[in-house]
Amino acid sequence: MGLRDQYRQRRKALHFTQQDVASRTDMVRQQYQRLERGGNPRLETLELAADGLNAKLMLIPMEKWHAVQALLKGETDEAVGLDADPWEGLLGNGEGEEAEHDGE
Repeated sequence: MGLRDQYRQRRKALHFTQQDVASRTDMVRQQYQRLERGGNPRLETLELAADGLNAKLMLIPMEKWHAVQALLKGETDEAVGLDADPWEGLLGNGEGEEAEHDGE
């Protein structure tokens, strides 16, 4: 599913119209409509629209893609306790990895 389809799906799941999203983000409806239909929006526009849909854009490493998809579909390991954080370690090793790459 493409990014444009994800925007449309999220908007419909929230029962928002295109005008609702535009109003929440101070965009004009036509600008948001172009985002869903095509065009070449700027990164700032994509982030703004995501915020209006109570969502965030994220780069997901390919080796973690299937795990993230399974988590979003609710296909997680049932043996994990309810108090466990299902996102822990999913996108990397945590704090040490971030500090390691800050100097690069």
